[in-house]
Amino acid sequence: MATSLHHNKKAIRLSIAIFLGLLLGALFGLIMPDWAEPVTSLISTIYLHGLTMMIYPLVFCSLIVGIKGIGSVSATGKVGGQALLYFIGTTLFASLLGLFLPKALNIGTGVTIEMAESEVQAAEFTSIVDTIKNLIPANPFASFVNGNMLQVLAFAIIVGIACLVLGEKASPFVMLCEAVDEISVKIISAVMYTTPVGVFCSLAGTVHANGLQTILSLAAVLGILYLVMALYIFIVYGLIIVKGIGKFSMKRFFVTVLPAALNAFGTASSSATLPISKRCADEMEVPNEISSLALPLGATINMDAVSIVMSFMIVFFANATGTELPYGLLAVVLLSNTLLSIGAPGVPNSAIASFAALAAIAGLPAGIMGMYVSVNILVDAGATCCNVLGDIASAVAMKRTCKLPEKAN
Repeated sequence: MATSLHHNKKAIRLSIAIFLGLLLGALFGLIMPDWAEPVTSLISTIYLHGLTMMIYPLVFCSLIVGIKGIGSVSATGKVGGQALLYFIGTTLFASLLGLFLPKALNIGTGVTIEMAESEVQAAEFTSIVDTIKNLIPANPFASFVNGNMLQVLAFAIIVGIACLVLGEKASPFVMLCEAVDEISVKIISAVMYTTPVGVFCSLAGTVHANGLQTILSLAAVLGILYLVMALYIFIVYGLIIVKGIGKFSMKRFFVTVLPAALNAFGTASSSATLPISKRCADEMEVPNEISSLALPLGATINMDAVSIVMSFMIVFFANATGTELPYGLLAVVLLSNTLLSIGAPGVPNSAIASFAALAAIAGLPAGIMGMYVSVNILVDAGATCCNVLGDIASAVAMKRTCKLPEKAN
């Protein structure tokens, strides 16, 4: 108990330091001289590389160890199936919420938008068959090199299930994965202590690049978006998933996940925050068999806030440019948004190409992309924070709803 209390105090102190880093970084970004930009960019890049360099070994090895620990192929399918239900269900609801609110409130009506051209290329739709085909990597090593998280997950699940079937014969490989998992966690834990400096530099560069005028021009819309995301976090994740389904203390949940939330906000990367999310889940006693599968899967496909933001901005730009959005088209946008959100990778600015595709479906002028790109990171930070909390909340709920078979002693 004393060790746990000491660890919680250290986590709270780190959370406070990260918050101060965010606040001071935003303020410094407003007055930062141009000569300081390369310095903050260098430190931010080193921090992100330090945090992300162990992500793929951690995900691959922890997933294999987790699947082996589950003890059966059917139980592995149970964990993955429940996680998918949580993530797809909440993403669909988030898309609906993002369309309904601005449509009901006529947000964007009367706003004048100055068009700016953008070279962003729209994300292309692929059929379900093509998506399934692309899940299986022809070259697993290329999946690691190219950072294709979905293919890494698929490869890890295939290898993990093979280890389950082989039993003792696969023990040496599983022990190697356990060692790599421990090494990854140790390195990431050390990098965690540099997070206040890392997020300070990341946010300072972001604010400096966008400028005060850009930030103020969409302050009202951004404020509403952040309010919607905050309510979504409290009601959907806190009240419904954590407390209602998981029967877990909301207070303990939000205190425990604070380091992950602040890091996600500062880096705008759910993938980079994955190691911290895992540690938060461990502190809430989520079994490794659940967190090692649910959290990487969530970082890849759980994009609730991206759905909210893209739906919201589609309606905002439609109202501002006088583009008609009949309810039939809204239904198409809803389904498309859900699919595009699930396919968006957990890295900064990943939603830009997806939004370009969605804007084309909605029939919006191409010129709006210039404005969307210029402010995307301001929304992306809060959206990433929301997504990360959704990943952890689902894992906490699964601790109760996903009954795994008892392990033999």
